[in-house]
Amino acid sequence: MLKDSAIMAVLPAKDINRAKDFYRDKLGLESSDAMEEGSLLYKCGNGTSFLVYQTDNAGSAKNTQMGWETDNLESEMEELRGRGVTFEEYDMPGLKTENGVATSDWGKAAWFLDSEGNILNLAQRT
Repeated sequence: MLKDSAIMAVLPAKDINRAKDFYRDKLGLESSDAMEEGSLLYKCGNGTSFLVYQTDNAGSAKNTQMGWETDNLESEMEELRGRGVTFEEYDMPGLKTENGVATSDWGKAAWFLDSEGNILNLAQRT
C-alpha cells in the first residue's frame, strides 16, 4: 500500500509568483506542469517531487517542512549562498549550528527559509 507509493511534499505560498522566482533564482529549480492554477510542481532526484500552492497559511509552521539529502553539504551551501540563500543559526537544547551547520552522530544539516517563510533543510548522513 502506502509504503510502495511515491511521496510528494506540499508547501504553501502566499505569493505563488514570488515563490516561483525564489525556487528558480535561488535554488535553480524549474517548475514542470502544475496540477492546477495557482500551484507549481517541481521534480527532484530519484522520482521525488514537491508542490507549491497558493494559500494565506504560508509561513505559519515553525518546523522543517521539507529537505534534500546531499553528499556534500558544504558545497551545496556554498552554491546556495552564492545565489543569495541565507542559512539559519540555531542555539537551543538539542540543536546548535555553527556557520549554519548542525553536526550530530547521524551527520550534518542546515536550514534556510524560502520566500514564503517555509523552513527547508539540507542534510548529509555520515
